[in-house]
Amino acid sequence: MEHKFDISNKNKLDNPVRREKLPPYQVLSDFGLKAGDCFVDVGAGIGYFSLPASDIVGKEGLVYALDVELEMLEEIERKLEELEVSNLRSIVSEEYDFKLDNDTSDFTYICMVIHEVNDHKRFLAEAHRITVNGGKLVIVEWNKKQSEFGPPIESRIEMNLLVSILNENGFKNIESSNYNEDFYYITATVDKE
Repeated sequence: MEHKFDISNKNKLDNPVRREKLPPYQVLSDFGLKAGDCFVDVGAGIGYFSLPASDIVGKEGLVYALDVELEMLEEIERKLEELEVSNLRSIVSEEYDFKLDNDTSDFTYICMVIHEVNDHKRFLAEAHRITVNGGKLVIVEWNKKQSEFGPPIESRIEMNLLVSILNENGFKNIESSNYNEDFYYITATVDKE
């Protein structure tokens, strides 16, 4: 049962607890984002990861911030002007249509989004489509346990379920583990051979 984020709570997407548990520069560095990458942030929200990613990938790289909510992307656009960022593009996407060409992304990042989706297989097939052969997929999701914040436990997705969907959908070199007590991660390589 999916659980949709209430956009009226968008200010909660950047708070001290989140910065402690998922510091954006550290997380992106841990997963190997580097200068020159084309980074796609699926479900970018207010740019919590997109803006730091634009700094990491540098002038030779590019960031696409995707979200189904225009209001979220308007927050990013305001910040782009303040920070004079020129390598980030915000795109209003759809749940199963990311509005990008095939083989666009070197590094597709999906953080705390998949629990909001009904059809995980279709959603991950779209992530596969936009990612180059040999490109990286990183998923960060809530551990399926009770916690003080986050979606209801019944909306959270077991790590092993996502791993099996990735196995069925052309992803290779799948690794998964707890990132910390609240979140797990899955990394995979896109295989289009």
